[in-house]
Amino acid sequence: MEIRQLRYFKEVAEREHISDAAIHLHVAQSAVSRQIANLESELGVELFERIGRNVKLTPIGKIFLEHCLSALQAIDFAKKQIDEYLDPEKGTIKIGFPTSLAGHLLPTVISAFKKEHPNVAFQLRQGSYNHLIEAVKKRDINIAFLGPLPPKDNTINTTILFSENFSVLVPTNHRFAKRENIPLIDMREEDFVLFPKGYILHKLVYDACHSVGFTPKSSSVGEDMVAIKGLVAAGVGITILPDSTFYDSIPRFTTKVPLISPPLQRTVGMISPVTRDLSPSEKVFHDFTIQFFKLLNQYQ
Repeated sequence: MEIRQLRYFKEVAEREHISDAAIHLHVAQSAVSRQIANLESELGVELFERIGRNVKLTPIGKIFLEHCLSALQAIDFAKKQIDEYLDPEKGTIKIGFPTSLAGHLLPTVISAFKKEHPNVAFQLRQGSYNHLIEAVKKRDINIAFLGPLPPKDNTINTTILFSENFSVLVPTNHRFAKRENIPLIDMREEDFVLFPKGYILHKLVYDACHSVGFTPKSSSVGEDMVAIKGLVAAGVGITILPDSTFYDSIPRFTTKVPLISPPLQRTVGMISPVTRDLSPSEKVFHDFTIQFFKLLNQYQ
């Protein structure tokens, strides 16, 4: 069994068409057909059934595809590690991040890292909280920034970088705008602008409100920070957001007020897989990030 056969099989399985796979692989259709036939002959089973001009995986073909993808992923990762072992300064680092960390944390740490390691490349993947955790567990990516950090288990390592408070964002003409702080219970009659259900920041705010005896009334939802802040600026409602999302600026026509009684906090950090070592470039970035925030926390 050859690596080439596995790659041809993967392309045909994903495209369900031999000609399309051949075009993507930049080889003749006959070469793809021959390698698939050789693979089926070696395994002693049919991996595809022919349906007109298309092909479809057989039940055993679907099982083989799962193992094939894992094998190719392992081979590609091994090659990446060898390349980076030879020159860690020319590696590529894949990083996952949620929208709440996109505005300040990510550009700050990557900018600082690039000053010392200008030739390292980055592939950035934005995703939801649970999606990023699954991506690390499945080894699609090896490092993800998250807030709050999930509990450490037998599949992921967690590294806390800092903890932060949440604050209330209100329109400048709101009755809370001139307060020095706001007890959470005082917001029980307010209209909230929140992330949709399923987002971790939605859950944090809901749980906090429930802890003091009320369910927040959500007048509108936004799927990113810009939308939520814009809705607050337009006077649609108020919101509760992590303080790091205000580092660059507080939007026009809004005021940020500290939240108290109880204060709402979250940890922010990195997760990585337990079952796989970081590549040399990833390890350099991981260690750099820890030291970067350790120094930053000392001066705050």
